[in-house]
Amino acid sequence: MKLKIAVLPGDGIGPEIMEVAMNVMKAVCKKFNHELEYETALVGACAIDATGSPYPDETHKLCMESDAVLFGAIGSPKYDNDPTAKVRPEQGLLAMRKQLGLYANIRPVTTFPSLIYKSPLRADLVDGADFMCIRELTGGLYFGRPQGRSEDGNTAYDTCVYHRYEIERIVRLAYEYALKRRKKVTVVDKANILATSRLWREVAKEIAAEYPDVTTEYLYVDNAAMRMIQWPKDFDVLVTENMFGDILTDEGSVITGSLGMLPSASVGIHTSVFEPIHGSYPQAAGKDIANPLATVLSAAMMLDYSFNLKAEAELVRKAVNASMDAEVVTEDIAAKGAKAYRTSEVGKWLVDYIEKA
Repeated sequence: MKLKIAVLPGDGIGPEIMEVAMNVMKAVCKKFNHELEYETALVGACAIDATGSPYPDETHKLCMESDAVLFGAIGSPKYDNDPTAKVRPEQGLLAMRKQLGLYANIRPVTTFPSLIYKSPLRADLVDGADFMCIRELTGGLYFGRPQGRSEDGNTAYDTCVYHRYEIERIVRLAYEYALKRRKKVTVVDKANILATSRLWREVAKEIAAEYPDVTTEYLYVDNAAMRMIQWPKDFDVLVTENMFGDILTDEGSVITGSLGMLPSASVGIHTSVFEPIHGSYPQAAGKDIANPLATVLSAAMMLDYSFNLKAEAELVRKAVNASMDAEVVTEDIAAKGAKAYRTSEVGKWLVDYIEKA
């Protein structure tokens, strides 16, 4: 099979973790006799410095012509510390979402036995937690208009807007994923207060009727946030609107014990983007200490979701689990007193595992 991928390393630690992920991809494709074709492009701060745009037209063209996009991280102190900057790296991410039609962000939340001690929750609460958060990306408060401030600057306003088609497509996506998992969907809203949430619930109930084999529950967002801490093992597939999802997915990510372990996928109309959920971590850039495992697991999601290569994806996940069992990990998840490996060393270990498997 031929795999055509756009590779966007981005800023900070992005190039280092992407190198590891692509070496893993090359090893997997070689083992399973796939043809891997990829091209690298600029996005974020490095793209602004080179072209003036955080998401250049050349990058967008490459993404549109590719089967999938593997993305590293964006962000730079140069722009974070300059409140007057008219163009910011993060605008590249928003532009990419809009132009590629990325409407759903998918974040698996999975615990790792060797990291449970790092979770802020008790081991008995979190051990075995395995759920998926699906967040709507194109509507809600982040994109609603009008948005702004009054002339005197003392009043600010945002507008939350949702259309039926935006809700239908993402709720249906949640049910399709639930069919492949434990057949339970949790719809999160604030239907007791918000008109948009009442539309969400109305549409969700219509779609739920089409999936009689899937159990559906409806939670207000405050209750969902509480239950994610109290009973994280109770969730299977959780689906919600943009801002609620932004908050709940970050809450869910803390459960695992390390942001450096969690991949994500953004499903699009034109193509899909796979990326780690962590940021660009500029303090670690170039030091060969960043954790590459979330990016490697994002590559596994890409193999699974974009190319339907289940065995290949599973081998990558097995390699990651084996590296953790062998304690070949970077400093952020190394046990106290244990050796911390460099990014490149972890990458070499993963490639060796795949080649010998």
